[in-house]
Amino acid sequence: MRENEQFMKIAAQEAMDGVKKGHGGPFGAVIVKDNQIIARAHNEVIKNNDPTDHAEMIAIRCAAKKLGRFDLSDCELYTSCEPCPMCLSAIHWAKIKKVYYGCTRDDAAGIGFDDKYIYDVIKGTAEHKKVILEQIERDSCIKAFIEWKDKEDKVQY
Repeated sequence: MRENEQFMKIAAQEAMDGVKKGHGGPFGAVIVKDNQIIARAHNEVIKNNDPTDHAEMIAIRCAAKKLGRFDLSDCELYTSCEPCPMCLSAIHWAKIKKVYYGCTRDDAAGIGFDDKYIYDVIKGTAEHKKVILEQIERDSCIKAFIEWKDKEDKVQY
């Protein structure tokens, strides 16, 4: 068995563990650096009453904490299912360059985890909006942006 297949099997086991424990949906993730597991996680949305506690999100948080940095560009992520839009965004923010996934977003939709609407919102093709975005108080908020722009010792990410 190839090494990456082993890592995916561990992600799949994480998903199963989460289901059996009642922590959340059937999703697991593993982050690997230099062929070593840095972090492993499963969905904990129900356990923690946190809609952002997807397996990939928890694994990214754990890996960043363990490595002491937010740049995970030298890591790979193995996830039991194609990442949702939130997790895909986090993967990009973490600069992870390679993601392996098991099940597809269509497989997830088939069991009630349908991200199509969110993808449609992002693409601008959603027929109706469930969230209203309204800009207010830009003058108050832009001050922090100006402070950041002028900050000489900032760490860009």
